[in-house]
Amino acid sequence: MTSETSANSASPDSSSESTSDSSSGRSPHTFQVDLRGLVDLLSHHLYSSPRVYLRELLQNAVDAITARRAEQPDTPALVRLHASGGRLRIEDSGIGLTEADVHSLLATIGRSSKRGGAQGLASARAEFLGQFGIGLLACFVVAAEIRVVSRSARTPGAPPVEWCARDDGSYTVRTLPESARAEPGTTVHLVARPGSADWLAEERVLALARDFGSLLPYDVRVGEAAVTALPAPWDRPYPSPAGRRVALARHCHEQFGFSPLDAIDLNLPLAGIRGVAYVLPSAVSPAQRAGHRVHLKGMLLTDRADELLPDWAFFVRCVIDTDSLRPTASREALYADETLAAVREALGERIREWLTGLAAGDPERLAEFLSVHHLGVKSLARHDSAMLRTMLPWLPFETTDGRLSLEEFARRHPVVHFTRTVEEYRQVAPIASAQGIGVVNGGYTYDTELVERLPSVRPGTAVAELDADTVTAHLDTVDPAQELALGGFLAAARARLDPLGCDVALRAFHPLTVPALHLDDRSVRHEQARADAEEQADDLWAGILGSLRGTAPRARLVLNHLNPLIRRIGSLNTPELAATATEALYGQALLMAQRPLRPADSALLNRAFIGLLEWATHPVPEQAQLPDRPQEDDR
Repeated sequence: MTSETSANSASPDSSSESTSDSSSGRSPHTFQVDLRGLVDLLSHHLYSSPRVYLRELLQNAVDAITARRAEQPDTPALVRLHASGGRLRIEDSGIGLTEADVHSLLATIGRSSKRGGAQGLASARAEFLGQFGIGLLACFVVAAEIRVVSRSARTPGAPPVEWCARDDGSYTVRTLPESARAEPGTTVHLVARPGSADWLAEERVLALARDFGSLLPYDVRVGEAAVTALPAPWDRPYPSPAGRRVALARHCHEQFGFSPLDAIDLNLPLAGIRGVAYVLPSAVSPAQRAGHRVHLKGMLLTDRADELLPDWAFFVRCVIDTDSLRPTASREALYADETLAAVREALGERIREWLTGLAAGDPERLAEFLSVHHLGVKSLARHDSAMLRTMLPWLPFETTDGRLSLEEFARRHPVVHFTRTVEEYRQVAPIASAQGIGVVNGGYTYDTELVERLPSVRPGTAVAELDADTVTAHLDTVDPAQELALGGFLAAARARLDPLGCDVALRAFHPLTVPALHLDDRSVRHEQARADAEEQADDLWAGILGSLRGTAPRARLVLNHLNPLIRRIGSLNTPELAATATEALYGQALLMAQRPLRPADSALLNRAFIGLLEWATHPVPEQAQLPDRPQEDDR
């Protein structure tokens, strides 16, 4: 018997289904499908690459064998692929199809035999790979013609049947002589579309089959070459732990192209998950999308499953096999549901346990790991008190005592001071270190949060943000008589810097090579930004910004009385030259602190530079010249 149908686009009226209403005499219409349009949709939107056609063929073959084995457990499980001359043939020893099955399943888009009922195997649905009824259509991405020859194992008396479809939307069905296929099973023949012959070349087919099907539970071959390699590398027996590490490192290099620092077993029996996580040997950005490989019942689902692990675990790449996670319709991603969320948390817990184990039993390997991936562990520790407590002796921080853990730093200092930005730390670190103030640089990612959480895991630890007042209070005061002698110079300096919102103070501190120190904090910078905006605003906004004026302390320029240059400038008899020198000191202190310069600051630097050049290139009255440098200053 031969039947033929064509599914082409219809008019808007006939291509939509109207509601049946017997009272009005209207009858329902049936959706029509333009197969060419559907193939274009699949190739350009649903599937990311034509390569998925082979996965769908393997999937159908494996599901057919699974269905037959549910009824005939001793059935050989064989899948054979043969490719040459722009043609591909794939044979399986599966359940096969009758003519009724062909009309119902192959020619009806969206109907799947795995949804239960069509093959009487609803109870076995969980064992199937495909469930959407569109898999065979993926072959039209590379094929102009698909021919299926099948014989049913469930109905032994049924003759072989042939289904032949073309990419124009037409198909034919006919029964064949008994000799056409003696044994139950299915053979699919593909003829390449123009320009797609490379996808059906034997070398390409073998590479794709191994990529997709290396963990399939059945015997799959391309020609004489084996595709499957079971058991999986993480389940194979090895003569020693060292041998296992070497084998897993080789597997990692084959899958991801790098040799891992370590391998973490991922075993969740209740979730039906087995696999391994490989630790990257070099640092990566937390924002970089991870490329985890997920196999579903042995078939590769995706190699870009970035949602599989928590965000903090960006330092590993995973290969897993699962039978519990759901795929999307394209079978190239995981369906985001409660199961995926639970698996993500459970896999994250396995990585936590690995870190804890390293801290307890292998500190050298932990130190090697943290030297590369401390950022990921800090990200985890800021939300996990147990992990912070475990990692406290190991996580490195930049401090005025060098690169130390918070545990070691807290033992050295009664108060753990920290800065919130790298700029603030660089501004005060040399001075604070010389004065014996312990400061942690909290400007790097997560560091401020971890320092602030320190008292929660180390009771009794005092933590305080370092501000200008704290630094100034640790600097030595100058003898009142000496400060009084410099009163005129200090008054001129304060008058020159007052328009910039900066006070001037005189202190004695080390290192004495630093002539001046610029100190401010966030409240000062906020007030400066508000004042700058108020100057440029119209009357309405100026009034609003004026009402926000704060009482925060002003920035201050701390002059170092121990520095010979400061003493020499302080003894100048020319107020104008002393004021210009003060501006130069202010600008140099800003640059040393690596603070962003405001327009007023840039103007001051230019003015001071030009002013000093003028003083240097013009005759200066003898009393205005800088005094000769004392002999002891050269030492």
